Amino acid sequence: MNKFIQHLFLRSLVAFACLSSRIIAYDIQHVEPPFWWTGMVDKKLQLMIHGENISDLNPEIDHKGVEIDKIHRLENKNYLFIDLLLNDAKPGSFDILFKRSGKIESEYKYDLLERDPGSMERKGFDPSDVIYLITPDRYANGDPDNDAIDGLKEGFDRSKNRGRHGGDIQGIIDHIDYIKDMGFTQLWINPLLENDQEIYSYHGYSTTDYYKIDPRFGSNELYRSLSKIAQENGIGIIMDLILNHIGSEHWWMYDLPSSDWINYGGTFVQTNHTHHSIYDPHTPQSEKDRFTDGWFVETMPDLNQANPFLAKYLIQVSIWWIEYADLSGFRIDTYPYVDKDFLTVWSRTISEEYPNFNFFGEAWIYNPAMVSYWQKGSKPFDDYISYIPSMKDFPLQKALVEGLTSVDRWDRGIGDIYRVLADDFQYGDPYNLVIFAGNHDMQRIFSQLNEDMDLFKMAMSFILTTRGIPQIYYGTEIAMKSTGDHGELRKDFPGGWTGDKIDAFNGKRLKSDQREAQTFMKKLLNWRKASLAVTKGNLVHYPVKNGLYVYFRSYESDVVMVIMNNNKSSKMIDLKQFEELLSNKDNAINIFNDRTYKISKPMRVPGKTTMVLDIE
Repeated sequence: MNKFIQHLFLRSLVAFACLSSRIIAYDIQHVEPPFWWTGMVDKKLQLMIHGENISDLNPEIDHKGVEIDKIHRLENKNYLFIDLLLNDAKPGSFDILFKRSGKIESEYKYDLLERDPGSMERKGFDPSDVIYLITPDRYANGDPDNDAIDGLKEGFDRSKNRGRHGGDIQGIIDHIDYIKDMGFTQLWINPLLENDQEIYSYHGYSTTDYYKIDPRFGSNELYRSLSKIAQENGIGIIMDLILNHIGSEHWWMYDLPSSDWINYGGTFVQTNHTHHSIYDPHTPQSEKDRFTDGWFVETMPDLNQANPFLAKYLIQVSIWWIEYADLSGFRIDTYPYVDKDFLTVWSRTISEEYPNFNFFGEAWIYNPAMVSYWQKGSKPFDDYISYIPSMKDFPLQKALVEGLTSVDRWDRGIGDIYRVLADDFQYGDPYNLVIFAGNHDMQRIFSQLNEDMDLFKMAMSFILTTRGIPQIYYGTEIAMKSTGDHGELRKDFPGGWTGDKIDAFNGKRLKSDQREAQTFMKKLLNWRKASLAVTKGNLVHYPVKNGLYVYFRSYESDVVMVIMNNNKSSKMIDLKQFEELLSNKDNAINIFNDRTYKISKPMRVPGKTTMVLDIE
């Protein structure tokens, strides 16, 4: 072939390629949210349209009650953001026509669904609930067929403590009776959204698709089925949502909408992890920015919520999952790391759309002044306004563990618990804090308490009777132990896999201490359900004396008295000193053994014991 013919041949190939490119140039790859609802409080909806050169086109809609308010074109021509007004929109489908020079180049059928009656008034979790926290990959494998999915980067390998073990949504559904019988009323499940990362994807905190359940856990439809089945059993679903960062394999990372979509222009700069910088009057702005804008790790790009289109996207994601999966709550990961101005708007919008909904943030700091800064109703040091109803109570968790494991003296020991609760004046609503002894990011509470069953029972009795909303990590009910890294402390729940020799769901081959813990927890959890004093009542406590911490929960005529004895030996206690709370009462009944004590007589409290007493 001579050079001239070769040149013509190459030109024809280029021309054909260009023609082919034009044919598929306007192929729409993503429309998010994928659908929406009528009857929402906020009548504005912003659609993200992603497709090659889509910004060349002009969208048109002809549907009663749906109006295009604005069209936004960003620096990346592969995105369009369309602001819709849904003032009088009716449920139904309509076509979005994408035109160029009056010619339809692409189209997309969009669905508006009818909002469920009462959705706005949905009730979130509250102090009458106990939250069961599950790491889904490690709880139960209900569908072995989804252990490995073609096209996803990480497969199944139960031999690796940081690998995927195959637990899934079906496994949770299969054991909903166990969860109910134990006495749990809410399920907080570690993130279920797609995490298509090369390694260490099981934990779920590197989202690669905000609108898709990871197929190794199941499907969107199965997640919604779990919510329905759980509700039928008196259990709500709390979604674990990450607003701060995404996974490095999120489809955005291959085609960013704008250069400021990811902090530091999409280049890895690690956060300083200095929580104090948010509150410290002496920290320069550069260090404050480094805390919020820096990335956790290189595989977790940090989102720039100051970008108004990303901010709107995250707000709509949150609302979409509440409506779609009929949620009763959110847990928000790494709360202080998120842009604080965005958090004000986000929390206010969720609260306006769902006035009775509850959600809580994670701020892993042990200073109540810093945790309270974020809770609605608190009085911060500056003019910051927050609308998030609840936060996780890390200060109380630390005080509980250190208080039970240290020697009592005037400035340490069990008095730590009293002292941290005395700081409750800083919170907008301390009764709405989520309290816990352990979670998925720390050593198992049984191990933190030196694998001492007496201390374990003391801790669980406290968590389930003090103020707040208790959260129990899966496996705590059988006193699971842990050493080593995160993968090991999130070990498989025994009985969740075919062939497991030990089955905690039915008690098969549990060790004596595991069975003892499970029996203890089940009794305490189910007693708590019926105790108005604990689920609705006020907390009154007394300063620690002689290693004894005494507190009361009371609601109308219902009174519960709790005595924590952190001494190795038994102690006598005269109940007359609590007359203001025990007047007109005769008996104190131990909820664990039904033993009755006369209030008029001194009581002996065994060493290393938490006594929980119904007062009559």
